Amino acid sequence: MDRFSFLNAAHTAFFADLYDQYIENPDSVEPSWRSFFQGFDFGMQGNGYETLDVEQPRPAAQPVSDYSGIPEKLQKEFKVLNLIEGYRTRGHLFTKTNPVRDRRIFTPNLSLETFGLSDADLDTTFDAAKEAGLQQATLRQIVDHLRKVYCQHIGIEYMYIRDPEIRKWIQNRLTRNDNQPDFSADQKKGILSKLNEAVSFENFLHTKYVGQKRFSLEGGESLIPALDALIESAAEKGVEQFVMGMAHRGRLNVLANVFGKSTSDIFSEFDGKDYDDDALFDGDVKYHLGLTADKKTKSGRQININLAPNPSHLETVGAVIEGIARAKQDRYFPDDFSKVLPIALHGDAAVAGQGIVYEIVQMANLDGYKTGGTIHMVVNNQVGFTTNYLDARSSTYCTDIAKVTLSPVLHVNADDAEAVVHAVLFALDYRMEFGGDVFIDLLGYRKYGHNEGDEPSFTQPKLYKIIAKHKNPRDLYAEKLIASGVIDDKFTSKLEADYKAVLEENLEASRKKELTIISPFMQNEWEGFAQADADEMLKKVNTAFSKEMLDEIAKTITELPADKKFIKKIQKLINDRKAMYFETDKLDWAMAEMLSYGSLMTEGYDIRISGQDVERGTFSHRHAVIKVEDSEEEVILLDTLKDKKGKFHIFNSLLSEYGVVGFDYGYALASPKTLTIWEAQFGDFSNGAQIMIDQYISAAEDKWNNQNGLVFLLPHGYEGQGAEHSSARMERYLQLCANHNMYVADCTTPANFFHLLRRQMKTTFRKPLIVFTPKSLLRHPLVVSTAEEFANGTFQEVLDDPAADTKKVKTLVFCTGKFYYDLIAERENLKRDDVAVVRIEQLFPLPTEQLKEIIAKYPNADDYVWAQEEPRNMGAYSHMLMNFNEVKLRLASLKAYSAPAAGSYTRSKKRHAAAIAMVFDKNLFN
Repeated sequence: MDRFSFLNAAHTAFFADLYDQYIENPDSVEPSWRSFFQGFDFGMQGNGYETLDVEQPRPAAQPVSDYSGIPEKLQKEFKVLNLIEGYRTRGHLFTKTNPVRDRRIFTPNLSLETFGLSDADLDTTFDAAKEAGLQQATLRQIVDHLRKVYCQHIGIEYMYIRDPEIRKWIQNRLTRNDNQPDFSADQKKGILSKLNEAVSFENFLHTKYVGQKRFSLEGGESLIPALDALIESAAEKGVEQFVMGMAHRGRLNVLANVFGKSTSDIFSEFDGKDYDDDALFDGDVKYHLGLTADKKTKSGRQININLAPNPSHLETVGAVIEGIARAKQDRYFPDDFSKVLPIALHGDAAVAGQGIVYEIVQMANLDGYKTGGTIHMVVNNQVGFTTNYLDARSSTYCTDIAKVTLSPVLHVNADDAEAVVHAVLFALDYRMEFGGDVFIDLLGYRKYGHNEGDEPSFTQPKLYKIIAKHKNPRDLYAEKLIASGVIDDKFTSKLEADYKAVLEENLEASRKKELTIISPFMQNEWEGFAQADADEMLKKVNTAFSKEMLDEIAKTITELPADKKFIKKIQKLINDRKAMYFETDKLDWAMAEMLSYGSLMTEGYDIRISGQDVERGTFSHRHAVIKVEDSEEEVILLDTLKDKKGKFHIFNSLLSEYGVVGFDYGYALASPKTLTIWEAQFGDFSNGAQIMIDQYISAAEDKWNNQNGLVFLLPHGYEGQGAEHSSARMERYLQLCANHNMYVADCTTPANFFHLLRRQMKTTFRKPLIVFTPKSLLRHPLVVSTAEEFANGTFQEVLDDPAADTKKVKTLVFCTGKFYYDLIAERENLKRDDVAVVRIEQLFPLPTEQLKEIIAKYPNADDYVWAQEEPRNMGAYSHMLMNFNEVKLRLASLKAYSAPAAGSYTRSKKRHAAAIAMVFDKNLFN
């Protein structure tokens, strides 16, 4: 019997469905059909077309060398199915998406011959058309449909998505109107109006402020109607808050024509006027500023839109807006994240070249960082400053990062405003349906150089000859609408004249203003908070907490559920905590930390902690999350507090510093009543987030008027663990300190740490807090405090020597952190009662007046020492020299080194001992 005779009775529609089922899951079809499809795939590969890969492993296909038994019509149906898959998989490579350059040539192409078909088949009717969303149709009709859907001004990549339901949804969505825009006359006029605003705004600035940098949107103006349509449509779907981040290109246009920022204020910024604020604010260039606005949509819906400020590190803000969005979701919509929409605008060179993008993308589906889907829009200029795209990436597209999370990508011709809006609405529908990321590659050009004073023809002479002759998107669209009878030839002129008249009026008004007004960012969240200078930061804050309530918290966090089984070490640890609180009254660092969180939660503050391994703690001290032994069920004792008013969130982060710090900074920016903490695995790992530290943590309040209370916990201390596990690089933070920008602390007692964390929430202002936390001191027998010190104390910026006889002391030593315990151990060993050791618990703002009072208490001291375990070119020595000149400080430290510590434990111990010895012998020095 003919081995393919079973095919003769098969209806091709049934076959098409079966083949589609095979593609999704080979094991789901009957074995003889699976064998046939495997052979067919093998045979089709010989025609230069790669068949769609499938998830499940399959046995090696045997080549089918004899198709004589298969009906010819059925063979053609196979080939048409492969043609459809070819357009779905590779159609984006053959689109008309580049307005100023020819597309690169990719092989194999989508010709009929690639799939074993020919022009002779064009008028043949195929049942396989149903796979493309058609009824039975000719090959000519099928190809025409596929070209409209996949190869016009919108190209889409999605076939790598593994979920068949998502692929099917996309395919159904694309076949609607052949993936072509279908807007009413009024909608088209609306698009043209927003395009006119975008074009006219840039033209106005170009003529009024000749040669000034503005990083214009020209070449990508269709972004403005796209964002307008996105916000309007999202509001109709229930989105109430929008959080947007973007670099400087096009920012002024977005601020004016999407966010509604007063162009009068923008003109004042161009005129370089001083700010209406006092000395607490220095400001930033106009194309870095952010804005928050409450708006009404055209349909009357009230929405809140935010554009976060951003430095010149282009993609940095992407992490920040995700944190802002998550904070808003946690606060306002914990059960429906879809109501807050993050929108990230990228540049093509930046989205492909900056590693922060990968870190952000990897957050998209993680419990601690997900935001229900972000719409990413790339304003693709096809050049980064002076670098051509072929030198800017190895990937085919700048958006190939999207494939990490299997997110669909739409490539759109920026000259076709309707296609751009159509693509954005698709992206919105996808995000609202699946809660996932989606990318839009808006392929345009940059009319001028990197800034308006640059000459782009130096590096792209051919491209800029084309651009110089190219019409702007508004004029192209107006011509299209005139040709179709939607508008007459006077419509656009009137739009332009009316908009320009408003700009002229606002320019005249701005010239009458003496100062520039900077609009506040997220003012609703920051109601009731005031900015503070260094004097205010040094004032004492009441951080006391009821002993009775502290007892209740301690009871809750020292009792494990009786009905669950835990490993013995965990049971012992929790029992030890119970004993230290209720029996010995010697509370360690971990207990102080947990009690501080519990106390704040009872007062209505939320807690968010993230970072690498924070749930247990790198040094196995925290154990905020405990696992049941058999099931690995998570138990969080702080969640069981009876009277808590706040929530406790703690998340082990992905192995990222830059992205996670950016996210947590954004979270703290949007939620000042949450104690937001990022902990480094080791202190110096924060150097992976140095851009965030330099551009946001230390400078954002000065540049953008943005307060932020993010806490850094940075394990620090020299225990002979080598260069990477010793120093948190405190010198870098201290060098960034100025005026009133942040707190820097290095606590030595659990009680002081308890009050420090509470102070962070109890002030009426917010400052970033950098805490150099201990490693070996976590379990040091002397590093304990009493419950009474927690209940009735307050944060102490300086701790005087409790054991010193002030009249006997001749050498007064100042130090921070762990080194204190090393020094007093040596003092006891040497039996020296003429040496006092004073701990500076807060390095910035430096408590100068308190230090003066302490110095006055030691009338016979004539030797003043700054002692540190870090090399002399590191640590706090230079900070003390610059900020404290009441006495001349003799230095006791290691020599200057390029690495923070030696790799050899023996060498480290020897150097450490030498630094200690210098404290007690003024004749020794490095």
